[in-house]
Amino acid sequence: QDCKTFELIGRGDLEGIFQLESSGMIELCKKLKPDNLEDITAGNALYRPGPLNSGMVDDFIDIKHGRKEMTFPFKEVEPVLKDTYGVVVYQEQVMKIAQVLAGYSLGQADILRKAMGKKKIKLIEEHREIFLKGARERGHDEKKASDLYQLMANFAEYGFNKSHAVAYAVIAYQTAFLKHYYPAAFFAALLSTELSNTDKVTIYINDARNYDIDVLPPDVNESLWHFNVIGSNIRFGMGAVKNVGENA
Repeated sequence: QDCKTFELIGRGDLEGIFQLESSGMIELCKKLKPDNLEDITAGNALYRPGPLNSGMVDDFIDIKHGRKEMTFPFKEVEPVLKDTYGVVVYQEQVMKIAQVLAGYSLGQADILRKAMGKKKIKLIEEHREIFLKGARERGHDEKKASDLYQLMANFAEYGFNKSHAVAYAVIAYQTAFLKHYYPAAFFAALLSTELSNTDKVTIYINDARNYDIDVLPPDVNESLWHFNVIGSNIRFGMGAVKNVGENA
């Protein structure tokens, strides 16, 4: 993992970066300052109304930067939650907690995940008893187990699938890497995806200037349909010129 790429993400230089270029996501990245793929993955999962309104996101950021202490209700859940600083972020963590604390099989844990994901209140309440019985049988404090189950049940309203978030995070990291190390090629490709969107073309041309890249005007000898790299600059694509058809 490349520290320069994470620096780019942490300073919010995120125009054109997959999943991270909204104003809210830029602010989150500037506060979070991710330095590994797990942080980007969690940021993707947490940037939704539920976690933002519950204060989970602030807790996550404060614990990462040492302003709050990382705590675990049971030592058994530490391996499950340490990558997310003790905060329950993913559906897969709910499944694993049910396994290690209450002896759920993987099949049972998946039923619990589905019940929470689909907000099946009756089933969630049935599983509360199963969870607490399993925790009791393993000698765990029932009050703490009950509190943890309630936390999981609350989380169910906005639980996110980790495998989905990881796939997004990897592409976000790859696009940030390309923007830092190959900016001319990155901006040429990015502009080419937005040929017909004048507003986006303007935003990305202005951002390219921050990298000392000039977007040269259309040229009948050098322009292609897409934007293309000429030396360390970019030649304007004919496809972005109004009223120039692809055939011409």
